[in-house]
Amino acid sequence: MKESEFDRFAEEYRAIHAANISASGEAPEFFAEYKIADLSRHARTNRIAARSIVDFGCGVGNSIPFFRKYFPRSEVLAADVSRKSLELAKQRFGEEARFFNLTGNRIDLPDGTFDVLFSACVFHHIPHEEHEHWLRELRRIATPDAMLVIFEHNPWNPLTVRAVNTCEFDKNARLMTPSKLETSMQRAGWSRTRHEYRIFFPNSLRTLRPLEARMRWLPLGAQYAVIARP
Repeated sequence: MKESEFDRFAEEYRAIHAANISASGEAPEFFAEYKIADLSRHARTNRIAARSIVDFGCGVGNSIPFFRKYFPRSEVLAADVSRKSLELAKQRFGEEARFFNLTGNRIDLPDGTFDVLFSACVFHHIPHEEHEHWLRELRRIATPDAMLVIFEHNPWNPLTVRAVNTCEFDKNARLMTPSKLETSMQRAGWSRTRHEYRIFFPNSLRTLRPLEARMRWLPLGAQYAVIARP
């Protein structure tokens, strides 16, 4: 894995992100928290012990406080290719997680280590031809009863596509459909894959958000999650 372009954006990441999603009426923390709340829901549904969690592509650590909220007893490893992002994450949440710099073409961690593997809006920054490799690496470090959950931007949602196209740190991003990501996951050794769509209403229509639990099949959500097991 090459040295991250996000080293250039680490200091300004939150401000750039906040400006880019301003049309939603929400702060970056909203998007970080809903993903970890969903992750907790999937862990309960799949009866995952969640003793150990890896955040693959943790960035500046926006998910870490929500791991502590929803998984208070879990050991969290925050991993990223960007050294500067990891430095900032450690400054912000140094006592809340362990930190790991991804280097080279391998996740240099022992086999069968993690019960929950999580990645939020990372794979659209990885060349598509490398997806299967990194999904296989995640499969290698997963326990036999683990769960992988990957969140991504929905390329069918025009507002999402506009946000990506106008975001400074998404200039090299390439979105993928849930079915394409599922195919890569299956080729990498993951099974029982499924996906659901998320985030249908902006803050101005937040009173409608309880309806979203019944809309996860509808391919109009701003983002989606793919869930898989070994």
